[in-house]
Amino acid sequence: MKRLPEPVRRLVLKHSELIKFAIVGGTTFVVDMAVYYALALSVLESKPTVAKVISGVVATILSYVLNREWAFKNRGGREKHHEALLFFAISGIAVLIAAAPIWIANNVFNMRENLVGLELAIFDFLLAFVIGNLLQMVFRFWALRRFAFPDEQPRGGEGGSTDVNPTSEELSDEELGHA
Repeated sequence: MKRLPEPVRRLVLKHSELIKFAIVGGTTFVVDMAVYYALALSVLESKPTVAKVISGVVATILSYVLNREWAFKNRGGREKHHEALLFFAISGIAVLIAAAPIWIANNVFNMRENLVGLELAIFDFLLAFVIGNLLQMVFRFWALRRFAFPDEQPRGGEGGSTDVNPTSEELSDEELGHA
């Protein structure tokens, strides 16, 4: 972090929460895809929806742990059970938001009827995994900060600042990339 030019360092520190949230999202996206394809191309080949549900549950649990313990670590929170309930409710809404583009394309505009094979697979991937994920990511970042991990109530027992944008002095060497 100290090697970064000062303007870049300030920008990274100012948006560290968003950057961490994006890294968590990218990580859980890879886990979601890996688990899905591992299941859908083997033991659940005839049941891709079941494979997607399992991969989604695994990715959502990982997302909760990483967001709570890393991305939103410096934010106040609520009781763990309340925080978890809000996180999973927000995640459920986000699933619907992510599914909306493919549902609209298929049920409102009937766009799938002329596509087959690879074209259909690419179309579905772009709608569900690219456009849908971008929409749900914006919603989740806003909703998690607003409801699940609010700033007003610092977590008990954790010393230090509850500032959303900690200074480089408040960040540990590990958080700064000095392992």
